[in-house]
Amino acid sequence: MAEEEEVKHYGVRGSPLSLRVDIALRLKGVKSKFCEEDLQNKSPSLIKYNPVHKKVPVLVHNEKPIAESLVILEYIDETWKHQGLPILPQDPYQRANARFWASFIDEKCSPAICKAYWEIEGHEKAMEEACELLQFLENELKDNKFFGGETIGFVDMAASFIGYWLRPIQEAVGVEVLTKEKCPKLYDWCDEFVSHSVVKEVLPPNKETVIAFFLGRCESTKLLAK
Repeated sequence: MAEEEEVKHYGVRGSPLSLRVDIALRLKGVKSKFCEEDLQNKSPSLIKYNPVHKKVPVLVHNEKPIAESLVILEYIDETWKHQGLPILPQDPYQRANARFWASFIDEKCSPAICKAYWEIEGHEKAMEEACELLQFLENELKDNKFFGGETIGFVDMAASFIGYWLRPIQEAVGVEVLTKEKCPKLYDWCDEFVSHSVVKEVLPPNKETVIAFFLGRCESTKLLAK
């Protein structure tokens, strides 16, 4: 790659979506500048580079912006394909399968978990749905250490919300959807994920801050543990 290339990541520390990008960049050994955004006061640069959604994360590579975290992961993998570890499998079927499960996490799992913890109406039903969806991920892990096999890959990055944030949410609310008894493989995967050398380098340094954030959300919906 050319020495003059510039890579900037507009994101928020503590955001699961920004974490995906941080992991991918670190896994590929790509040097980048992290530009912290205040979502209550978005910078002109964020609005310039992502005028459609005005959301993070946004990757800017030599002034070319790429939005949406999963799209960014694929861009990083393809742009620096001969650098670091692969993010997506090389086999076409496995690549398609990885994309399917990443979409499943974004379109099914994450919304169900958020609904289970932050919506009062239909709370019990939402909890059941979240548990059922996590069971699909439990089965998909099979006997692998990670969704990507022996090291983290596309699906693992997509599941970072579950791997790092779900337990603090459970601690904040006092209600568990992910337990060792219900999903032993997925539960162990969470431990493997946060212990991975690359992931450890980019995780938010203070888990108490994460818990405090979700406590505030839970208080607003009156779902704190009794």
